[in-house]
Amino acid sequence: MSLALYHEEHGFYSGAGQAGRRGDFITSPEVGPLFGHVVAHAIDAEWARLGRPEVFTLIDYGAGPGTLARGVLAAEPECGYALRYVAVEQSVEQRAQHPEAILSLDALTPEVIGDGIVGVVLANELLDNLAFTPLQRDGGALRMLDVTVGPDGGLTLVRSATARDLEQLFDPAVESAVLQEDATTWLAGAQSVLTRGRVIVIDYARRRSAEVEIRTYAEHEQAGDPLAGLGTKDITVDVDLEQLERVVGPADEIRSQAAWLASHGIDALVEEGRRMWDQNASVGDLSALRFRSRIREADALLDPAGLGGFSVAEWVVG
Repeated sequence: MSLALYHEEHGFYSGAGQAGRRGDFITSPEVGPLFGHVVAHAIDAEWARLGRPEVFTLIDYGAGPGTLARGVLAAEPECGYALRYVAVEQSVEQRAQHPEAILSLDALTPEVIGDGIVGVVLANELLDNLAFTPLQRDGGALRMLDVTVGPDGGLTLVRSATARDLEQLFDPAVESAVLQEDATTWLAGAQSVLTRGRVIVIDYARRRSAEVEIRTYAEHEQAGDPLAGLGTKDITVDVDLEQLERVVGPADEIRSQAAWLASHGIDALVEEGRRMWDQNASVGDLSALRFRSRIREADALLDPAGLGGFSVAEWVVG
């Protein structure tokens, strides 16, 4: 049966709207520089918590064209003199756009890791795009769903002939789930490179495995059945926080992106923007317009039905 029909029976696939994906496929750094400014506040806070080390590393995984890096550097964080900004991005085309002030890599190297990193590993909307495997319970056991060619020549899902021992990851009552081994492997690896610091994961996520859904997008809109028109749409999945915590251990804190941004000073930055705009509106220069744009950017970043509804999960190391 198709994945869409499978959802109708078991609540697995969703064609419903998703925070941040309702008509405009845009990440938080792309909204404007305000997000990078708040991230700069967050890394300053972690730097201070760790005793202001002389070398403080921020690893930005899935850095894309370096938009977040430009926002963080433009904010001139207090830890700037100690900051080593490492952007990890597999795409050659995207890395070509990275600012010169950062270290741009396609993967972490032993030379970068050394004896361990003191700092922050950050993944903004990365884990939802890692490979995953849908599961369905059959005869008491969770079985992987394989893709095969149906009688009509179209792709369809069938239960695997073999069952895996996955009960340690999922409650017995879970009838369908999504195995996210790549995400858990990434998280364990991110923790392992740190001697002290924290891993920050920002994504659309679910606290319970039973609520996880697969989602598809094309041309900035919902795109329906993942198996129809293969290669023409982006296939993503809610990050399963319950599964991640069962594998790597409980997060030290999980909250909405809106709450996380508020805790790191977004309200003060917006108020500063209002004040500077009021003082310089008559001039109308580029600087004044940038301050004014903070109001619009904050509305998008804090929207509980949009980007503000994303989850921020943090694991402290050392």
